[in-house]
Amino acid sequence: MDPIYLDYAATTPMRDEVMDAMAPYHSGAFGNPSSSHRWGREAQAALERSRGRIADALGAGRREIVFVRGGTESDNLALLGRADATRANDGRPCIVTSAIEHKAVLDAARSVESDGGRTIVLPVDRSGTVDLDALDEALEEAPCLVSIMWVNNEVGVVQPMSEIVERCRARSVSVHSDAVQAVGRVPVRVDDVELDLLSLSGHKLYGPKSAGALFVRSGTEVHARIHGGGQEAGLRPGTQDVAGAVGLAEAVCLAVEEQARARARYLSLRERLVGRLRAEIPDLRVHGDGGEVAGHVLSVGIPDLAAEMLMVSLDMEGLAVSGGSACQSGSNGVSHVLSAMYGEDALPAAIRYSFGRPTTDAQVDEAAAATVRVVRRLLGVAAPA
Repeated sequence: MDPIYLDYAATTPMRDEVMDAMAPYHSGAFGNPSSSHRWGREAQAALERSRGRIADALGAGRREIVFVRGGTESDNLALLGRADATRANDGRPCIVTSAIEHKAVLDAARSVESDGGRTIVLPVDRSGTVDLDALDEALEEAPCLVSIMWVNNEVGVVQPMSEIVERCRARSVSVHSDAVQAVGRVPVRVDDVELDLLSLSGHKLYGPKSAGALFVRSGTEVHARIHGGGQEAGLRPGTQDVAGAVGLAEAVCLAVEEQARARARYLSLRERLVGRLRAEIPDLRVHGDGGEVAGHVLSVGIPDLAAEMLMVSLDMEGLAVSGGSACQSGSNGVSHVLSAMYGEDALPAAIRYSFGRPTTDAQVDEAAAATVRVVRRLLGVAAPA
């Protein structure tokens, strides 16, 4: 069959609109936005327009958007910067997070712990939803930050962010969300769900790689982790990537504008693929069943198969999928997300399909057929006569 890409949760191609918006800032309008001459003023104006566009799309203030170099840096600045601010006020930082966060959050939280702070990791149920009773208990410890991923990158589960934020704000605890997989997939507005910090990344939204942003609510104290010229209100020094900021703004605005239609289509594609796989593969497990899902991600588990052999075989069929997060490629064990959800019942052979703007019903049908062929071959099961 023709190759089919179903790994859009790992990365997306840049949209034509994004490339067109960025093009002038790679050549003619190349100035440093910190320079006072006309080239610098033109670059600075483009940077601030982009900041304002992202702020409007998220319901934020323009000065609350900080440009960084991707989602991982955004997560790290949120957690480590908040912990540093707590230490500066003679406090011992305590970070509360969940067991199914991206490694950028989990490893940053462990770094806080290794530097004399504390980390509390909340459990999730089999649907991947955070235990809110455990959150209430953790809030008794007066943490400096609660960090919960809005939409999980491996299984697509949507956390009850409104309720999480409400409980945290009642205790005057700051809240961060890694919204890299949420923006453009579910409604995300910080004037509605009033968290204090939010991370996003361009290359998940058909924007440029290494372009990201951190929303920092006015009054939320965060300290810089990089030191230099004082750009981005001192939180992210260094010459700004104007083209990247312009591309990120275009990608965010398009994604937010199209979010409702896109989610409905992704949910339809997900349901179509689930139906075809369940009809042909006995004991198929759909990860996250019973919880709310964003739609663009489908993770399934297949008993009695090795993950590595399954991925290699699907690739040979021309199907680009993953076993989980692309950040953990090369790991043959069960992902930390599935282990947190299922414990010892987690299945080693997991497939993550993720849909994008170009995905069609016909591609989903071909992907299902290819998966069934591979599973039958690996299990030594003959196709029905």
